[in-house]
Amino acid sequence: MSVATGFAGVFLLFVLLALRVPVALALIAVPVAGIAWLIGWAPAIGILSSTPFSFVANWTLSAVPMFLLMGFIAFHTGLTGGLFDAAKAVLRRIPGALAISSIFACSGFAAVCGSSLATAAAMGRIAIPEMVKSGYAPSFAAGSIAAGGTIGALIPPSILMIVYGVFAETSVTQVFLGGITIGLLTAIAYSIVVLLTCWLRPDIAPPKPLDAEGIDTKSAILNIWPVLLLMVIVFGGLFSGVFTATEAGAVGAIGSILISVATRRLTWDVFKTSMIETLMTSSSLFIIGVGASMFTRFLGLTGLTGFISATVNGADLGYVELMFIVVMLYLVLGMFMEPFGAMLVTLPVLLPIFKTQGIDLVWFGVLCVKLLEIGMITPPVGLNVFVIRNVASQYATVVQIFKGVIPFLLVDLLVVAIVIALPQIVLYLPSLMK
Repeated sequence: MSVATGFAGVFLLFVLLALRVPVALALIAVPVAGIAWLIGWAPAIGILSSTPFSFVANWTLSAVPMFLLMGFIAFHTGLTGGLFDAAKAVLRRIPGALAISSIFACSGFAAVCGSSLATAAAMGRIAIPEMVKSGYAPSFAAGSIAAGGTIGALIPPSILMIVYGVFAETSVTQVFLGGITIGLLTAIAYSIVVLLTCWLRPDIAPPKPLDAEGIDTKSAILNIWPVLLLMVIVFGGLFSGVFTATEAGAVGAIGSILISVATRRLTWDVFKTSMIETLMTSSSLFIIGVGASMFTRFLGLTGLTGFISATVNGADLGYVELMFIVVMLYLVLGMFMEPFGAMLVTLPVLLPIFKTQGIDLVWFGVLCVKLLEIGMITPPVGLNVFVIRNVASQYATVVQIFKGVIPFLLVDLLVVAIVIALPQIVLYLPSLMK
């Protein structure tokens, strides 16, 4: 074992990432070179040839393409199109109704999508023009949707949570249950930001409720029956124990296809586009996962993970100090890396520490995803902000959107503090299934 080689590998990895080398290539190149340096090229090539199959053949990971297919079909066939109108109809009497409706519509969209970027893009196209027309400041309108999009990875099905469950060897279903709590808590916290803004800055967010004229609540709610049916089938079966998280992905994919056919929304072009996007997204995620798996083996071979774990234990860090370091680590990484890569780069080092510290890995998985999603709206590489910029370029610049995101960022940090101080908030629902 060579701890120095492990540190050199971690340093080289971050150098490559700083040079904009794709995350997957960096995660593969470093362990191959490191293992070759330690024990020779033959073992390095052996690991390179065997790891892709051993990682991708994991049964739990089959849920990833299935949930992606469900989300892409639901999106391209318009099954989720009425969520914003339904939210408006229900919440129209509340000050800031449009902004709050968009946030809860993001939550509903997330339940059949699992992607922050897709959630932000879909809701941005629908909600921002209407919000600006109703008197919202463009920066606040765009910022609220960029922030609302982060709920996409918190409420199941979440691709990040599935991959975390595989790496942490913990129950994906329990992580999903914890995600429901933090997702709804985030949506409520964002809604409070909107209400306070309406009260303190009516020039930014008009406090007047929506005009009820022309809004048919019953019709708006009935229009979203396809997506509600899909959610009931998938989550009803998943959380009642009828099928596992992996099987839920297959059920969701088949359900979205059958519902789209029944409503005459599925065409061959839509199906082909959904399949291509599913294959492309799954491939990009899996190759990063393969690299992370190789990187984990490399760190284990060098003894670095054991060294860091022993050092942390020897330092006798308290719970608060350890969590502060973790939060700062993910907030900094989130400023420069996309969530999937940031998670897989850090888990090989952090998971052994949390295991020895006795920290619940289901709880940490939910917190980890929340911290990664904060990175989606932090400068300079807040991906959700750039997605909103692309779909609403006529309303706000990147700088204006980042400005509009600031109050939501602040309340995100408050949510993180609450989750750290009161872990049982996240663990209550998972505890019911133990």
